[in-house]
Amino acid sequence: MKTINLLAGLFVLGLCAGALLSCNSDYTPKRKGYFKIDMPKHDYQTFDRAGYPYTFEYPVYANVVKDSTYFDSTTENPYWINIDFPQFNARIYVSYKAIGKNSFEKLRDDAFKMTFKHTSKASSIDQTPIQTTNGIGGMYFSVGGNAATAHQFFVTDTSRNFLRGALYFDTTPNEDSLRPVNDFLQQDMVHLINTFRWRAAAK
Repeated sequence: MKTINLLAGLFVLGLCAGALLSCNSDYTPKRKGYFKIDMPKHDYQTFDRAGYPYTFEYPVYANVVKDSTYFDSTTENPYWINIDFPQFNARIYVSYKAIGKNSFEKLRDDAFKMTFKHTSKASSIDQTPIQTTNGIGGMYFSVGGNAATAHQFFVTDTSRNFLRGALYFDTTPNEDSLRPVNDFLQQDMVHLINTFRWRAAAK
């Protein structure tokens, strides 16, 4: 009987010791993970629709859709488009304005203002001048942090045409989770810019 009580006491003592040791063991938090996204191969097709004052190459996994409204208002002209990426729930909003109705300086300043509206959420806003072999000039904006858009740009000939593009996702902005897709689509935006050309002025 004494032996049984002794064994029971040792067992309870062992459980207590184990519990105490486990309380003092090192804890390693698990890193936050995100779903892996399979990226398609970069491949392009040409947007060269009749009547439009511009042409460029865009990905085969994207769709160009005419944009007829802007915040429930009719667009200024029929040359506004959206480049949709259904696989990524993303869209590049493309707006075109003719210089003449609007001054170049105002359009340029408005583009900067629209980008810097994201300052409250942005950790950084980098500006890179655009000058392509096709003679296209403008500015590219990279916005860091959890801003609604990470990439924006405008291109212009400063005399007749001004076009602005901005990439948005239909989801809550999260820089870490969106980084792979943002980096992937940035390559497509750069390709669009490098293949961009102006055509005849809009009628």
